Amino acid sequence: MNLSADFDLKDLVRTIPDYPKPGIMFRDITTLLGHATGFKACVEQLVRPFTNRRVQSVAGIEARGFILGGAAADRLHCGFVPIRKKGKLPAKAIGQDYELEYGIDVIEIHEDAISAGEPVLLVDDLIATGGTAEAAVKLLRKLNADVVGATFVIDLPDLGGSTRLAGLGIECHSLMSFAGD
Repeated sequence: MNLSADFDLKDLVRTIPDYPKPGIMFRDITTLLGHATGFKACVEQLVRPFTNRRVQSVAGIEARGFILGGAAADRLHCGFVPIRKKGKLPAKAIGQDYELEYGIDVIEIHEDAISAGEPVLLVDDLIATGGTAEAAVKLLRKLNADVVGATFVIDLPDLGGSTRLAGLGIECHSLMSFAGD
């Protein structure tokens, strides 16, 4: 089913000015997720570039990446692997540091979540500076995963995240972009 021909998903993204701080235009996808047809079309478009490629797992970055990644994994008929903030996974995990504007944070994955050489698609709702996505790629590569690409609902190209991932050799796909931040 092709739901994207005459459907503009960008109209379903709500913009909230000055959140979480003054000067930020927050792109809220909860309105898109709450729209049944929009959500279905979104997932279809997220996975479309990867449907004819071998993908054995989808890795989703906490938290909206879980929603989108789980749906993408279902669409691709493969498993889902969560990438979580430090201390949230119950079994033995490995971590990767990344920089935030106010410090350092860590994301983790179970050390047995991915087999060496396993083709993995990375999914999240938005790519801005690319710090979290870059950390996720490095984390997956620590497990010797074959990261086949990364897919996002929104790209903020002025912040350079997609370019940052391309520098790591990662094919990036996004459904829409917004200028600025």
